[in-house]
Amino acid sequence: MKLSKIPGCLLALIFLFANPVAVNAQDTWTLQRAVDYALANNITIRQQEVQKRLAELTLKQSQLAQVPTVNLGFDGGLGSGRNIDPISNAFVTQSYFNFGAGASIGATLFNWFYQRNTISANKYQSNAQSFLLDKARNDVAFNIASAFLQILLNNEQVHISEVQVKLTLSQLENTKKLVIAGSVPESNQADLESKLASDSVQLVNAQNQVILSTLQIKALLNLGFDVPFVPQIPENIASIPLPRLSEVDPEMVYSAALNSNPLMKADEQLIKYSERSYAAAKAQLYPRLTLSGNANSSYATTSKNTFYTGVRTDTLNTPFGVADVDANTKYTVRQVIVSGTGAYTKTVPFFDQLNNNFRQSVGLSLNIPILNGWQARTNMQKAKVNILNQQLTKEQDNQKLRQDIYTAHANAVAAIQKFSASSKGVEASQRAYDFATKRFDLGLMNTIDYITTQSNLFKAQIDKVSAQYDYIFKMKLLEFYRDQKITL
Repeated sequence: MKLSKIPGCLLALIFLFANPVAVNAQDTWTLQRAVDYALANNITIRQQEVQKRLAELTLKQSQLAQVPTVNLGFDGGLGSGRNIDPISNAFVTQSYFNFGAGASIGATLFNWFYQRNTISANKYQSNAQSFLLDKARNDVAFNIASAFLQILLNNEQVHISEVQVKLTLSQLENTKKLVIAGSVPESNQADLESKLASDSVQLVNAQNQVILSTLQIKALLNLGFDVPFVPQIPENIASIPLPRLSEVDPEMVYSAALNSNPLMKADEQLIKYSERSYAAAKAQLYPRLTLSGNANSSYATTSKNTFYTGVRTDTLNTPFGVADVDANTKYTVRQVIVSGTGAYTKTVPFFDQLNNNFRQSVGLSLNIPILNGWQARTNMQKAKVNILNQQLTKEQDNQKLRQDIYTAHANAVAAIQKFSASSKGVEASQRAYDFATKRFDLGLMNTIDYITTQSNLFKAQIDKVSAQYDYIFKMKLLEFYRDQKITL
């Protein structure tokens, strides 16, 4: 069924009572609750928290780098075939097992304060990340407040559209009775039905804007899109406290922002970080004195001890002389006693070998950089250029902050004037509409002119609400620049 074929009265009732905004008995969200939830769940804030944590770990590592290095090492292996005996350092052709253990210690005695400058640089970087985290929190809080105000504005426009639909619907019902009575032509009814359809479309658009602005704030909150979000609407939007224009003079706001804006503080810390990084890079051009010590031992199955068992005696019968007896050769035998010692070998025990082979060494080394492809000097020059880059970044941020504040002040002045003019416009349109209603009821005004007067009042009311919220937003923006916080 096409939308144009639905009767105007039924269409208006459907849109009026199907308002997704007017949901009762639901948990409502105040601005403070929304801000607190966003600070704990917003993705941008959580990413900045990760960056801050990384900077803290870098700082901690650079601090621990001052502690001497201590290392333990173990090795072992099997050898076969022709190899070098790890104990005698001679070639052997046999299978063996070897094991070694060692410990080393090293400490930097002097390196032209490279480590201290590195620690100082990382400390400034960590501080900068903390300020950038504060900036992310402030930005999210302001964006939440902006989205919250947008929802309130869209809700107000829905309310105005609902009133307009109800009013047009009432006029249409009254006109139908007059048409049946023959007091007014049927064309008046057709004009009001057309007006009702137009008002219903306005209501649908307003309701859709509420949905879109609600989705926007849910994205900022990192809230599930299926979770209902019903803002707590102030009873009187005009009661929201706003500073006077004299309290938010642009130059005064800028001076306050220089001392409180987290981005300005982060820029200062990053400049100091660059300066300390330059000092650390410069230290790499000079000699470095280090102390080292080693202790190690080894074990191998080729290391053996020889053991003797004592005296051993053997008797040997050896030929002594020859005699010819009856054509047979006869040998004269005598006994010879041979004496000696018995011996065998055994692998030296594991701990005995470790004790026997234990060796130590202590040394000093002086490393003098002479030619290394200009790497150290290039790093120093890059660090020096980075100081200039950070200074320019700070200058640019200062310039943008000042421009934003002056722009916000100019917009606030224009918003006040626009709100004042729109308020007068509503008053004038309301008087014109009241007179037109009396003339229309007396039959002195045709339907087209009456609808035009009514539409002018409707537009004036929408313009006033928009101007009021725009004025509130612009003043809150100046307040945010001054105090780095926002409240409703």
